[in-house]
Amino acid sequence: MREVTISDDMIRLGQFLKLADVIEAGSDVKYLLGSERVTVNGEPENRRGRQLFRGDIVTVGDDISLVVA
Repeated sequence: MREVTISDDMIRLGQFLKLADVIEAGSDVKYLLGSERVTVNGEPENRRGRQLFRGDIVTVGDDISLVVA
């Protein structure tokens, strides 16, 4: 599991995926979230505006696990 540090108390899921280099461009997030491969704290998530806070765990497919730090 890789930690990704944020500068504020909260970050939106789309911004977080870009910050973590999971996607190259902000426009890629819609496709990724539509693929139903993203979970937040174990629950499927498809909203790019979902608010994430420190300690939240974002998983993309079977290969990528990130913790908001």
